[in-house]
Amino acid sequence: MSRWLTPLDNYCERTGPEFWSEPINAVTNAAFVLAAFLAWREARRLGKEDPLILGLCGLVAVIGIGSFLFHSFAQRWSLMADVIPIQIFILAALAATLNRVFGLSWKVAGLATLGAALAVGFAGGWLRTLTGGALNGSEGYLPPLFALIVTSGILISRGNPAGRLLGAAALVFTVSLTFRTLDRSICEAFPLGTHWLWHALNAVTLWLVLVTIIRFGRRPAAP
Repeated sequence: MSRWLTPLDNYCERTGPEFWSEPINAVTNAAFVLAAFLAWREARRLGKEDPLILGLCGLVAVIGIGSFLFHSFAQRWSLMADVIPIQIFILAALAATLNRVFGLSWKVAGLATLGAALAVGFAGGWLRTLTGGALNGSEGYLPPLFALIVTSGILISRGNPAGRLLGAAALVFTVSLTFRTLDRSICEAFPLGTHWLWHALNAVTLWLVLVTIIRFGRRPAAP
């Protein structure tokens, strides 16, 4: 049990093991809750408040809550509260995009998502070994970035306007991931760090993904 309460110090801003030692990193998680609310409002405006969309919006809000817990308590258990919702959202959003935007059946979308999950697990470990940890833990986010680039490219090549939104998400995510990667390397020059920018821009990324599914996803068939 004690290992789950082990204090962690992963970011520039943290000044000690106390609860409020990363105030900016903690507060900026409100951006995820705002992104979830704005996406839900868009779904409501378009009459697309079905369980899948509501679930995805809820996951984005949970990401903000989990990340707030991690940047407040900064212990191993709160790290799990941070990373698990993110991984679930990545897979759920991919499956939803393949089904609703690309028009694949849930069976095919599910199998493709399962394959992607296995590939991400392998690629993340391989990239960490390859870089020797030089990317500050950002290696695991490179496969989702690749997925955004590929899916947006395919949609753009088909003339599907959804591709432009996913392309914008890929661009914002690239900048976001850059700030996440730089955080530990600039602590001396900029003690606040740049992880809070990862939060703000990542919230924009998730909002763009949600809006893509909401606006351009086919409506679920009536029961």
